Amino acid sequence: MLTTPDTIDSAVASAPSGPDAGRIVAQRGLFFGPTPQVPEDLYSRVERGTARRRRGRVELGQGSLVSTNTYFGRFHATYWQRWTDVPAVEVDLVVSGTGRVRLLASDTNKVWRIVDAHEAEGADAEPVRLTGAIDRFLDGGGMWLEITTETGELAVSEVRWSVPTTRPVPPTDVVICTFNRVEDCLNTLTAMADDPGALAVVGRVQVVDQGTDPLESRERFAEVSAALGERLRYVRQPNLGGAGGFTRGLFDATAGAPEDHSDVLLMDDDVLLEPEIMVRLTAFAASTRHPTIVGGQMLNLLHPGHLHISAEYADPEDLRVGLPVRGALKEAYLLGLDEHDLPINQERRVDTEYNGWWSCLIPARIVREIGYPLPLFFQWDDIEFGYRARAHGFPTVALPGAGVWHADFGWKDWDEWHRYFNFRNGLITAALHTGFSTKRITRRIGLLMSTYLVSMHYGLAATLLQAVEDFLDGPGILRDGSAAAAAEIRRIRAAYPETVVHPMSELPSQVPDFRDAQVVRDAGKPGNEPLTWAKRLAFLLTDRAPHATGFVPAGDAHWWHVSTFRRAVVADMGETGYRIRTRDRARALELAKRGAHVVRRVVSEGPGVAQRYRDAVPGLTSRANWARLYGVDEG
Repeated sequence: MLTTPDTIDSAVASAPSGPDAGRIVAQRGLFFGPTPQVPEDLYSRVERGTARRRRGRVELGQGSLVSTNTYFGRFHATYWQRWTDVPAVEVDLVVSGTGRVRLLASDTNKVWRIVDAHEAEGADAEPVRLTGAIDRFLDGGGMWLEITTETGELAVSEVRWSVPTTRPVPPTDVVICTFNRVEDCLNTLTAMADDPGALAVVGRVQVVDQGTDPLESRERFAEVSAALGERLRYVRQPNLGGAGGFTRGLFDATAGAPEDHSDVLLMDDDVLLEPEIMVRLTAFAASTRHPTIVGGQMLNLLHPGHLHISAEYADPEDLRVGLPVRGALKEAYLLGLDEHDLPINQERRVDTEYNGWWSCLIPARIVREIGYPLPLFFQWDDIEFGYRARAHGFPTVALPGAGVWHADFGWKDWDEWHRYFNFRNGLITAALHTGFSTKRITRRIGLLMSTYLVSMHYGLAATLLQAVEDFLDGPGILRDGSAAAAAEIRRIRAAYPETVVHPMSELPSQVPDFRDAQVVRDAGKPGNEPLTWAKRLAFLLTDRAPHATGFVPAGDAHWWHVSTFRRAVVADMGETGYRIRTRDRARALELAKRGAHVVRRVVSEGPGVAQRYRDAVPGLTSRANWARLYGVDEG
């Protein structure tokens, strides 16, 4: 819902206040999430006694202890020391009652120390300032508040962590790209409008609507438009994918003279938004020594206590993304304790190589120097841009404590039409940012094809082959922003029945005998995968199978298990339905022959094609090219 300022916790609703002139709010002290749908222990923990936690205020009973040594509660000092010249952070807060507030810090190994403290005795809305030097956190560590009471009660509110600034804070626009996720997008916009304090740190909020079900057709859109007022810019355009939608925001924010340009905070339409991310990303980006891409982290929407990953890298030649940097948290349960009974936080600093665009701030200067994203439609567009920025000396920081909730990647099935873009764009990224080893690339293609074919993933195999063939056609495939490719791959996949997800209500009509849909569990990962694959190939060629039919749970749908069936009913990873994979030896042989031809082409043509992509980058990433795609006449 949309609220008015007097219905929101005033400590959060008001514009950031408290710090002196020449300072900016780096983060606000929050004790509760933006909605009860997320765990409050991600913000503050009641470790002893009782406390009432609200968004910007906490009230402790007698004999209580509340800690903000949490994902959202910590000030991640190690990142501030590494990437900024900020010497110290000041924590301003208001206390009422009797108790103690301490500013604590940790080192790389989670050993805590007291940095500053304040004793309150019968205070009545007393302002307090604590100070912590950012000087012993190079390898890791952070700061947080510990609030305690003994015989009295204590309330703490209006917590502001602020840092000095010696240069103007650049204007920042928020850009949301949306495609037929009307309610999700309106929820995100409403969350912004409901937090004026966070909204105050950004300028324009631009929505790029590429869908056939437009936001403006809903009554709620009129409400949120009125709440955002002149901040909102609504743009409709043909569907050019995430790359085309997000780039439109960058394109508009960097029009005209450089002094008129704005930094851009990209935001997915389907996140559960923590508006605080706008405060933290803009403050950090304004404080870095050099222009830096500052990314927000992703927490899992279905499992909101879990962090997807804290720092990652990609291996384009192996067509793999989301690989954890050594020491990074991956699928970490942030509400748990480690082996030493200490909170699970990213204590050691880990440096990411790119950041997903579910929430990511890109400075205008970086766009001016390296160009716009490639017109890849989606998948790898954020990764390629991040690696291109790195090649020009612009790092990316994935900032802990700045996160949004996004649909869990682990609950999305791999066999979808958009895997075409994952494969094709991965090859394009390999061409631009690696030595393009045809040996590694063909080995990976061969491995994927071999496992797809024995496990009856025929549509996925065709998707991969189409992606490689289109890559080999060269950079001309990107001329239309890949809109035609998106339609064509859907048409191709429609010929493969196993790509269709069916609701469970259809199972009796497709598998009339329930005994043919009994669950058959995986026996475990084979000790010798090449030998196991050879056995499965023999099953395929001789039309033998240990199981005629059966139901395979999503978590057991590995190639070595599904390949033991003639017909497998496989649960979709989202667990909302099932697919039926049926052995087709003739189709498998046809795809295998096509695959062998494609591999030979990669070896003979790949290096030359890779050079053509490198030569085409300046034109593909130019403002003129995107103006052409948008149909914008810039005179």
